[in-house]
Amino acid sequence: MFSYIIRRILQMIPTVFGVIVITFILFNIVGGSPAAMTLGKNISPKALEEFDEQRGFNKPLLLGRWSATRAYEDTTFDRNAGPWRQVKGVTYTAPRRREPGLITLAPGNDFCVPLAFKLKPQTTYQWVLKYRLRSGTAAFQAVDSSQAVLANRGYTTNLAWRPFERTVPASQPGDGTGGKPAVAAAGGLERQIRLLTTNSAWQTVKIPFTAGVDPAALKLTLHAGGGPLEICALKLRRRNANWFDTQFVFYLSQIARFDFGKSNFTNQRVSQMLKDGIVPSLCLAVPIFIVELVVTVSIALLCAFFRNTWMDRLIVVIAVVLMSVNYIVWIVFGQYLLGYCWGWFPLWGFESWTFLLLPVLIGVVSGLGGSVRFYRTIMLDEMYRDYVRTAFAKGVSRPGVLFKHVLKNGMIPILTNVVIAIPFLYTGNLLLEGFFGIPGLGNMMINAVNTSDVDVIRAIVLIGSILYVIANLMTDLCYALFDPRVKLGSN
Repeated sequence: MFSYIIRRILQMIPTVFGVIVITFILFNIVGGSPAAMTLGKNISPKALEEFDEQRGFNKPLLLGRWSATRAYEDTTFDRNAGPWRQVKGVTYTAPRRREPGLITLAPGNDFCVPLAFKLKPQTTYQWVLKYRLRSGTAAFQAVDSSQAVLANRGYTTNLAWRPFERTVPASQPGDGTGGKPAVAAAGGLERQIRLLTTNSAWQTVKIPFTAGVDPAALKLTLHAGGGPLEICALKLRRRNANWFDTQFVFYLSQIARFDFGKSNFTNQRVSQMLKDGIVPSLCLAVPIFIVELVVTVSIALLCAFFRNTWMDRLIVVIAVVLMSVNYIVWIVFGQYLLGYCWGWFPLWGFESWTFLLLPVLIGVVSGLGGSVRFYRTIMLDEMYRDYVRTAFAKGVSRPGVLFKHVLKNGMIPILTNVVIAIPFLYTGNLLLEGFFGIPGLGNMMINAVNTSDVDVIRAIVLIGSILYVIANLMTDLCYALFDPRVKLGSN
């Protein structure tokens, strides 16, 4: 058995990894932007970027060196000039038959790139620019806005347009190695310039630049001289630490540290919220589970004992009626009649065990119908087996046949239904906790869905999925314990 358990645990590793991949796809890819879904679409781009930064959503999905940033949204000018509408001297041209939507920068001016917020310090960025320059000259320039002040302190500022120029103190000689001078350490001023070539056709160019220690002093401009500069697409990308600095790796590292993030609604760690909510959920779910199991199996044995009699048929009718009543109807009926009108039970809260009596009663009654029919079918199926007929022929009493033979041989499907249901005890009961104000994981899940709290939803779904995989292993072990015909590890 031990070797079988080890083998099954090893088989669970790719299954659990598959569960992690599926939850990653559901919450990071399919759902769209978690930041916009949680904070709303009218929130500032900086707040959205901070949300993504904290949760790793501003990285590439699986693999990549560059990632998008909300400091400048990707612009294709299909409908309007986008963020360039507020820049003076910029003309927008709508798409035509063979021409895309574009903006035109008039010659002889410097145009500041409209960023939504300051860039990250000491970080490399890259512009992806699709442009057309029929005549004249144009260039992109990243320059410190305080260069005039620094020039008065002994710095040279050669304003000639040269690709990626760096200006350093006039008194500082080169080191002879050909390396680039340090920006902050040397106290120098960095001017990065990229010339754009003249071409009558559309062309795409990538322009990397680096933000200094103080991004507020960084000024990004486009200069056109001698002819207009036409732009039809502009993107800004941020360079990551390495190719594996991605959302998926970030997600795996969180799981390895048992760090499920931080709730945006309550501002608490999700792991702490799970610890606080698991006890109320189990206090409600475990009694419902045990009482319902004992009652339904007993009623199923009673049906098998009085099979094909009026009692058996009456139980079936009652079970069908119970199945036909909606779960919310039971809750509303129980709260109004038993709690409000008769005052037998408290209606709201989780202060003592008496607050659990009514929700447990409702949970048991509402689940009796389906469970009784399921277990009744199992018991009646066993009652018509040959070993039951042999036991009666040997003179075994009817109770002996039911409890020593029928119940034991019917444990396989019962165990399957019971053990698989155990992981769902962890999430509690969504409706009962919501209607009765029980601060369990079910109530937490409802609040997380209503407030689009992505971290809480993802943590509950992931842990529930992993518990479900573990429950499958427990089911196989229980088969071997209750049924001697099952041998673990045999072919």
